[in-house]
Amino acid sequence: MQPSAGSASTSSPSDAPDQDAGPGLPHTRTRRVHWIATILALGAVVAGAVALQPSDATATPETKAAPPARQVPAPDARAVAYPVECGQAPVDVVRHVSGDLNGDGRPETVAVVRCHSGTGTPPSGIFVIAPAGNPAGKHGAKPRVMSTFLKPSEGMSVQDFTLRGATVSATLVGYSSLEVPRCCPDLQRKVNWRWQRGKFVLKAMPVPGRT
Repeated sequence: MQPSAGSASTSSPSDAPDQDAGPGLPHTRTRRVHWIATILALGAVVAGAVALQPSDATATPETKAAPPARQVPAPDARAVAYPVECGQAPVDVVRHVSGDLNGDGRPETVAVVRCHSGTGTPPSGIFVIAPAGNPAGKHGAKPRVMSTFLKPSEGMSVQDFTLRGATVSATLVGYSSLEVPRCCPDLQRKVNWRWQRGKFVLKAMPVPGRT
C-alpha cells in the first residue's frame, strides 16, 4: 500500500540527521586551522623573546663600576723644610727614592740631604717625607718630614742608597775619632729600614770581619 503524500513528507525530529556528528563545514575547518596557526605563531614569538633575554637579567638596579682610585704623586724632596742646621748655606738633596713604605696606598719619599759646601763632604741626614694632607687631600698642604732615619749630627755619610720593595738600604760611613783624616773614614756599616708594627725599624747588618 503506497504511503500517503502527507506521511511521506512528515518526519520526527529524532529521525533528523545530527549535523555535528559528521565532518565540519569547510568554513568551520578554515577558522579552526587559522586559530591553531595563530597560537603556534604567538608561542614562537614568546619563546624568541625569552631566548633574547640575557642569562643574568634580573629586576635589580644596574650596578655601576666604582671609579678608579685617585693617584697621589710622591712628595717632592725639594719642597720640604728639613730639620737641618746649615747656617746661611742651603740644604742640598743628594739623593731620593719614592715608594709606598708603610702600606697605606700612598707613596712616601726618602731623601738624603746635607748642607751645601764648596769643599769637603758634610755629614748627611736621611728623612722620610709624607704626602701632603691625608688620603682625601688638603688643599694648600705641603709635604712634611714624618720620620728621621739619620741625623747629620751623627757625623755619617751615606753610600749605596737604594729602595727595594718597601725596604730602604744604605751603607753608612764615618770616623771613629777626630784624629782620623776626613778623607778616609774608618767606620762602615750596612743598614736598612722597614715599616713594622706602625713604625720604621732599623736593622744593622753584621760588621765585616766580625762574627
